[in-house]
Order: sequence, then structure tokens, then C-alpha cells
Amino acid sequence: MILLLLPLVLVLLYYYTTRNHDYWEKRNVKYDKPIPVFGSLYDNVVAKKSIVEYAVELYNKYPNEPVVGLYRGTTPELIIRDLDLVRKILNVDFAYFYPRGLGRDPNYEPVFVNLFHVDGDKWKLLRQRLTSTFTTAKLKNMFPLVVQCAEKLQHVGEDIVNKGGACDVRELMARFTTEFIGACGFGIQMDSINNEHSLYRDLGRRMFKRSWKNYVLVALYDLFPHFRSISQTLFRETMLLDSIFEIVQNIRKQRNNKPIGRNDFIDLLLELEGKGKITGESVEKRNADGKPEQVEMEMDAVCMAAQVFVFFAAGFETSSSATSFLLHQLAYHPEEQRKIQEDIDEVLARYDNKLCYDSIAEMKALSNGFKEAMRIFPSLGNLHRVCARKYTIPELGITLDPGVKIIIPLQAIQNDEKYFDNPTEFMPDRFNDPEVEKHKFSYMPFGEGPRQCIGARLGEMQSLAGLAAVLHKFSVEPAATTKRKLTVNHGSNTVQSIAGGLPLKLKLRSKDSHSAA
Repeated sequence: MILLLLPLVLVLLYYYTTRNHDYWEKRNVKYDKPIPVFGSLYDNVVAKKSIVEYAVELYNKYPNEPVVGLYRGTTPELIIRDLDLVRKILNVDFAYFYPRGLGRDPNYEPVFVNLFHVDGDKWKLLRQRLTSTFTTAKLKNMFPLVVQCAEKLQHVGEDIVNKGGACDVRELMARFTTEFIGACGFGIQMDSINNEHSLYRDLGRRMFKRSWKNYVLVALYDLFPHFRSISQTLFRETMLLDSIFEIVQNIRKQRNNKPIGRNDFIDLLLELEGKGKITGESVEKRNADGKPEQVEMEMDAVCMAAQVFVFFAAGFETSSSATSFLLHQLAYHPEEQRKIQEDIDEVLARYDNKLCYDSIAEMKALSNGFKEAMRIFPSLGNLHRVCARKYTIPELGITLDPGVKIIIPLQAIQNDEKYFDNPTEFMPDRFNDPEVEKHKFSYMPFGEGPRQCIGARLGEMQSLAGLAAVLHKFSVEPAATTKRKLTVNHGSNTVQSIAGGLPLKLKLRSKDSHSAA
């Protein structure tokens, strides 16, 4: 009986896993050939190639196409190469493309009810409520906490120099950003800078170290969408949210569930929680007259913990990736390093050699270097969207159905010679030319449109402060184990990372080249 059923099962499985593989052919879109079960992304599913590497490869493979098709299992995806189409998807026609489609069902894993992962009305209401936490005034109020972390970073740098100077700057900057998150997010001293194995640094590593369960869950979730509730139930991981939830609950108790005037993220969330339910217009539902329905949600303890989770994860991972990549570039471009250091010295000399919010804003050469590093290797190498309702691309005569996924290949666009001269060269001064970003959507490391990164200014502020602290006191150069050409971690998808870390050597700058911070 089993032998008789086996062929039938195989035929049904083949049909199920290939049933949509003519989607792009019907629409006359060039596409990457799919295979049963995996679609076009076999190497991505088995962690041999990150989704960013895959997008770059397809972007370059079809240089004359405005769009390129592929399949995630049976789900059609579309890589957008044309910048005018990118503009429409991210901004003009955002109402058709508001979901990111990166999160899983928060009913099973509440950690996904955070601003980055959640979609639809929950996203809109959270964004509406959280936007007020990142005003200029509130960032300035946070800055003294940033300075304290930057000073600790300098002390750790001195210890590294005294031990020979060799270090993994990716790990060093991750410890700095984790310390920053502790101070500005949780209102606690994490001591991550002085202890690379601190509880919170280990927590940060666990957030981005994918387990076999995670690989299996993501593969099943993407390849078999009809069985998502089953796969998420079987493989869900709650340890991270449980850890964050416990931390948040302890801090809430210490503050009697009220802001204490510390101006950190927990304070701001407690302030928002005190405002009661979040209400607003729906992006998903409409009344009979066509007007959006009114919707509401609670900012409860679980929702708060989910926001803290993404504040922690996004805050330390993206910033440490971007800052360490810049330091690696400067180690191989000593002339650019000197230019940035001289700019830092000159600015700080006007501020009594003290870091402050206004001094960071004046460090043009440092800002250019940071922008150039994010252009070459953006932390988020792709932007993801999902078609929420039927949409026609008039320029191409293509109609997309709800559920079709969209990839904006950010890294590929930012390294295209069509938009940047000598794109593979590290040239920070290119950002002195106002024409370099003449098309707004050719450079967008923090995204664009209504779903651009809400914490972009905070991330840039902490990154520049950490870099200024390091480069004011130290120089970086290649260490014995440093590789000129870096290898991407093929298993990294949402946030890119470098395989094997970023070893460099720190050297104390001579005293006549700068004043002590």
C-alpha cells in the first residue's frame, strides 16, 4: 500500500511546489529558473549564499531589465532595478506595498509585534506612537549617555594598545553599541565594553546567531506558506523575548511603571504607555463609503518588550557593522584616515575637546566616511516589501497579485557605476558633491518612504560618536590576520555580517597630533 501511495505523494508534492513557477513567464518578465520545493533560492535556503548576495548577482546578470523575477519556493518575488519604480514602491504607491513581510505571526512569537517586523494596522499605529521618541530634543537629551559610553570605549582602547593593539574591531564596536543600548535603552550599566562575555553582549550574539531550528523554521515558513502555523508552533523560539521581557519588567518595577526623567528608551515607552490605547486610521480596512476604519491597539508590557527587543537588536547590530566596516576601510586608506582625524581634532578644539551633540554634527569628513562605508556595505543590503493588493506597473504592463514579494537590491544599486563613479573605490569626498545623490533613491542605507528607519538619526549619532572617540585617540592599521577582501557571512539575511570578524591593530596617536579628549 505504501509503495502504491508513494508515487502519488511525490506527484502531489511536485505539483504543490511548482504550481506557480510560470508566474513570471506569463508576464513576460525575465526570471531566474526555479526548481521544485526551493524555487530559485536553493543556495540561500541551505545558507550557501545570503539573500543580498543573490540579489546583487541577479541585478548584475540582467543589466538592461527594469525588473527581474525569482521564486521563494512557490512565492513570486520581483527584484526592482529601475529607480523610478523603486520610488513608486517605497513612497508614491506605498499604500500598495506597506508590508515588509519579514515577520512571523506574533500570536505565536510575540517578539515579532515590533515596529520593524509587524505589518498592517499594528505597524501604522506603532509608528504613529513611536515617532515622537526620536525628536531632536530627545536625541540631545540622550547624548550625555552616549558620551559616557564613548569615554569607556577610549579606556578599553588604551588597554588593547597596552596588550599589543590587535583586536576584532567588529567585536569592539559591538560592545560599545551594546553599552550604548544599555544606557540609552534600558537605563542600566551593562559593562559590555569591559567584559566581552557580559550577559547583555551574549544576549546580543544570540539575537543574530542563527540556530539549526531557526534555519529549519525560516525554510519551512518560506517554502510551505500554507503550513506556517504548524511550522511556527513546532520551531518557535521564545528564549530571547523571555529574556528581554524579564529585563523590561524588572526595570518597570524599579520605576513604579512611570518615567523617572532619565530620557532613555524605557522612559519614553512608559510615557507612551501612559497615554493609553493607540488609535488611528486603518491601512487595511475601509468602511462602505471608502474611508479608512478606525482601529486601536494597546501598548502593553509584551508590546513594550518587543519594541525594546528591536531597539536592542537594530541599535547594536547595524551600527557596529557600519562603524567597524569604516574602520577596516580606513586601515587601508591612511590618507583618508588622517583627513578624518584632522577634521575631528579641529572640531573638538572648538568645543574644549569634548564630544557633544553639536560637535558631532560638524564633523563633515567623518560623516562622509560613514556615508561611504554604508554605501559600499549597507547593513541592510536589501529592502523588502510585499504587494498588499493588486497593482499594475503601467510602464511595463505588468499586474502584480497580492502576496508577491518585492526586493529593492540596495547594495547592488549603491555599487552601480550608473549612479556612482568608481563604485568599488572608497572615496568619502564624493559626498561633498551635491550631485552625487541627485537621484534620492540611489543612496538610502536607512531606507526611504513611510517605512524608512525610525531610529536613523539615533543610529547615526551613536555611530559617529563612537568613531570620533576611537579616531581622536587612536589610529587603525591592518593586523597580521587582517584580510583585505572581506567575506560575507552567507547565513546572514536580514542584517549583513562579515565572516570571521574584522581584526585590526589599534595604535595610540602621538600627543602632538591632537589634544586629549
